[in-house]
Amino acid sequence: MGSTHFGFESVEERDKARRVRGVFDSVAPRYDLMNDLMSFGLHRAWKAYTVLVANVQPGQQVLDIAGGTGDLARAFARKVGPTGRVVHTDINEAMLRTGRDRLLDEGVVLPTLVCDAEKLPFADRRFDLVSVAFGLRNMTRKDAALAEMARVLKPGGKLLVLEFSKVARPLAGAYDWYSFQVLPRLGQLVAGDSASYRYLAESIRMHPAQDELKGLMKQAGFGHVDYHNLTGGVVALHVGIRC
Repeated sequence: MGSTHFGFESVEERDKARRVRGVFDSVAPRYDLMNDLMSFGLHRAWKAYTVLVANVQPGQQVLDIAGGTGDLARAFARKVGPTGRVVHTDINEAMLRTGRDRLLDEGVVLPTLVCDAEKLPFADRRFDLVSVAFGLRNMTRKDAALAEMARVLKPGGKLLVLEFSKVARPLAGAYDWYSFQVLPRLGQLVAGDSASYRYLAESIRMHPAQDELKGLMKQAGFGHVDYHNLTGGVVALHVGIRC
């Protein structure tokens, strides 16, 4: 068993998933509120842009990985209509339960499954679209997860990875100050948990930058990969087409 990172800390690979699970168990009840506060509501625009780029069609099959509280799953369900299907998944049961309950409250009934993105329990070439929003950076073996996403996509299918990325240099100083000084205090005030939001800031810095992630996606079997920087690179949307 090798080592990997948990924020800035080096941990054994087998321990990372457990510790990430602890983070999201802690933040699940206030996850949506914290997203609104810490992004000034911009996460809604980032997700809306992702849905626009996805261009999901009626009847298509969609897999939403690390779907959490269900923002993308709900939007995709409206696009695929009654003849399509969206499968809502997350490795964290607390997050998935929160998302499932929220979707049911809005009258949206979707297949919901706890599963590990590195070992997806789906047949080869099953989906037209796979999405993962703000989840890839928390995965222990990103290469294995990306290979699994490629495996379950149909040829010509599309992978969308929406994730925090490397911010443009002129914004770096202010962004670091906000990430390490404001976010943990906000997390403590609103969610009673500063440590999880310090981990968030650290995990962003350890995540592959735009071009590095593009390279990982190509190695995983995506023939064409492009990315769109949003809000000065605070977030990037990577789009990969399965060979």
